[in-house]
Amino acid sequence: MTDHAVIIAGGGPTGLMLAGELALAGTDVAIVERRAGQDVAGSRAGGLHARTIEVLDQRGIADRFLAQGQVAQVAGFAFIRLDISDFPTRHNYGLALWQNHIERILAGWVEELSVPIYRGREVTRFAQDDTGVDVALSDGKSLRTDYLVGCDGGRSLIRKSAGIEFPGWDPTTSHLIAEVEVAREPEWGMRHDISGIHGLSRMEDGGPVRVMVTEQQLGATSEPTLSDLSAALVAVYGTDYGIHSPTSISRFTDMTRQAASYRQGRVLLAGDAAHVHYPAGGQGLNTGVQDAVNLGWKLARVVKQTSPESLLDSYHAERHPVAARVLRNTMAQVALMRRPDDRVKALQETMSDLLGMDAPRKRIAAMMSGLDIHYDLGEGHPLLGRRMPDLDLIAAGGPLRVYTLLHKAEPVLLNLGEPGGPDITPWADRVRQIDAQYAGAWVLPALGTVTAPSAVLIRPDGHVAWVGDQTQAGLADALTMWFGPPAAV
Repeated sequence: MTDHAVIIAGGGPTGLMLAGELALAGTDVAIVERRAGQDVAGSRAGGLHARTIEVLDQRGIADRFLAQGQVAQVAGFAFIRLDISDFPTRHNYGLALWQNHIERILAGWVEELSVPIYRGREVTRFAQDDTGVDVALSDGKSLRTDYLVGCDGGRSLIRKSAGIEFPGWDPTTSHLIAEVEVAREPEWGMRHDISGIHGLSRMEDGGPVRVMVTEQQLGATSEPTLSDLSAALVAVYGTDYGIHSPTSISRFTDMTRQAASYRQGRVLLAGDAAHVHYPAGGQGLNTGVQDAVNLGWKLARVVKQTSPESLLDSYHAERHPVAARVLRNTMAQVALMRRPDDRVKALQETMSDLLGMDAPRKRIAAMMSGLDIHYDLGEGHPLLGRRMPDLDLIAAGGPLRVYTLLHKAEPVLLNLGEPGGPDITPWADRVRQIDAQYAGAWVLPALGTVTAPSAVLIRPDGHVAWVGDQTQAGLADALTMWFGPPAAV
């Protein structure tokens, strides 16, 4: 007897998003979170990219985040800003919003979906067998689950205990980040010099000062102290500005690693538990949230036994290459942001000139914003495996946005040809069919205009699983692969 069909270790953005996805699909899911509350200590991720905002829009909750953040052009490569205001998306911008706010909004959504959260506890060990996973908690209690998902960060106990390797690259640079009070007015703003990258800023609510400073020595593994921060500031600025009363001090590096496998039996990984990298371009939180949206509907179908367990193999196959690309681009950015000698400055100027050109800007900006993510679903129409654009359709009931069709995280066959269109009767209990019209151009970020399809099969994560061209060729295979075998009719 299971306590929950799925247990998620970790209630950060990735864990919360995954819980919401599973709950929408009617799956019994619970979160185990070591923090007693949702508060985030210190400065973490500071924004959402365009594709993540689209994903939230697919679930009908994007407005909650937009109301709390600041719309801005946040895409960039190293220190080179990339404008996406001309991109073909309803959200051709990013959102400046600190992680504590992102988590609070996601937690509110998850609460509405009645997901239980075991707070003040963490997973200490687990053992899986052919039918489930026994999960031991730090309070001495244990839970039984069909599947366990580690969303427990870069030091993931779940990943380590599952024996999943975490290959990659050791750090070459280290930073301290903190929130403190100061006795003297500091030098505000960012600074990039031969010592590294540094910055001091007053928090938006007039609270403590947010500090980031590059450490001059690499290799410290102990928890950083106020004394460490003071020494690092003195080395760069010649003073520590009388820092005192810290609310948080932490260290981050450019260590770059990725789980060799995102799944080991009934144990899966998502977010930082599966990939860690330097925070250049603000891609970590966004990649984790998108991991969750890719995994959630697949795991729900396997739990409900409407799809075979092999569907879970597509999670690693699709998401591992996405994170691998993030790892590569963050390492490239670290190379550009190194302590600026004349050679590095020459490289920065060259890259700035290159990204000032239209085609390179669009290509790199589409990557950084997540709008060009392409899952390899085989040869075919350029839409296949890519995000479905949020088109303004005309349906029998009036105007209709594509993303409103995805609010319940259900698959949709969108028929844009003759009414009735493809026959999906054997899957009608699992896939919603919509007849609609669209007269505009089909334009994809970085690719440009593509041929208008006659029909598209849209997965719950918003990616296109099949494209019609006046025939039903391949449709039954796509429906079976993603949504299970046909029902007897």
